[in-house]
Amino acid sequence: MARVLCVLYDDPIDGHPTEYAREDIPKLEKYPDGQAMPKPSHIDFTPGELLGDVSGELGLRRFLEDNGHELIVTSDKDGEDSEFERELPEADIVISQPFWPAYLDAKRLEKARKLKLAITAGVGSDHVDMDAAEKHGVKVVEITQSNSISVAEHVVMLILSLVRNFVPSHQWAVDGGWNIADCVKRAYDLEGMKVGTLALGRIGFAVLKRLKPFDVELYYNSHHRRSEELEKEHGLTWCDNMEELARTCDVITLNAPLTKETRHIVDAEMISKMKRGTYLINTARAELCDRDAVVEALESGHLAGYAGDVWYPQPPAEDHPWRTMPHNNMTPHVSGSTLPAQARYAAGVREILEAYFAGQPIREEYVKVGDP
Repeated sequence: MARVLCVLYDDPIDGHPTEYAREDIPKLEKYPDGQAMPKPSHIDFTPGELLGDVSGELGLRRFLEDNGHELIVTSDKDGEDSEFERELPEADIVISQPFWPAYLDAKRLEKARKLKLAITAGVGSDHVDMDAAEKHGVKVVEITQSNSISVAEHVVMLILSLVRNFVPSHQWAVDGGWNIADCVKRAYDLEGMKVGTLALGRIGFAVLKRLKPFDVELYYNSHHRRSEELEKEHGLTWCDNMEELARTCDVITLNAPLTKETRHIVDAEMISKMKRGTYLINTARAELCDRDAVVEALESGHLAGYAGDVWYPQPPAEDHPWRTMPHNNMTPHVSGSTLPAQARYAAGVREILEAYFAGQPIREEYVKVGDP
């Protein structure tokens, strides 16, 4: 029997939904690069349901309990008195989300003597100390690609909402006003702007592909330059480094993983190299940016806007300055947790657990630490 400790975000304030805005969601057969969608033998949920909250349980309870395993689900994850901390020493498997991360640092992994498998329900496992996980023989896996397009769509929305000054304009309508000059005094067209991404992985590439029809100039910097043929096909221009991207672009979207090299890559010095009036979007990881440098640049007017849904830590304190800094379009970490994305990553978790319990290899593309 395995003891499975699952950390999910709280239910909606008015309770877990009993009905939804739509009757169904589109059925996709594969990801854009041809990778197959998650393929568990069965699922105990209806795609389109809310699965990432405590009551949703990723649709796992029946499967686990029918097979003799124990499932503990909690949203209480932070601090030494949290339920997660209390349950961790006896857990064989931990399931967490990038949106509501249960931080598995070296200290916690030292304490988790029975832990064998850490599953990220989604993409992005930097809440796990990979070196410590490897040291303690903990396999770390995530549901590769399950919410990449969800995030890319969110980035495009954030870019347009900043450039067009959508949120303040909407607020005038909600408040009963008709203040057109107040709405448009910060509204611009995206057309003709230079848009660049730091990192051209699945998300960064998907963002630029979706922006090409807006007649913008597209730039990128990444670990590896793409082929001349691909650059020509998609109208991409290579920048040698982040500094060149900063000097060139009107809109910069950060889509890089958080590493020692990328932590605070956008600091006060890097922001100073950007054009006055640059828009900065970050749906990757908050610590790609120096928190206070972003606030100061918005207050001075050097940055025209900052948008994103990633914070550090998550959830952030009520007085986190990104909640109230000027010209921000911040949300909780929601970009990769749409209802269709939840169906994919819940199915992926089920697929991983089925393979693990059967002693079969886990898909190689899911594995971050350990052997498949």
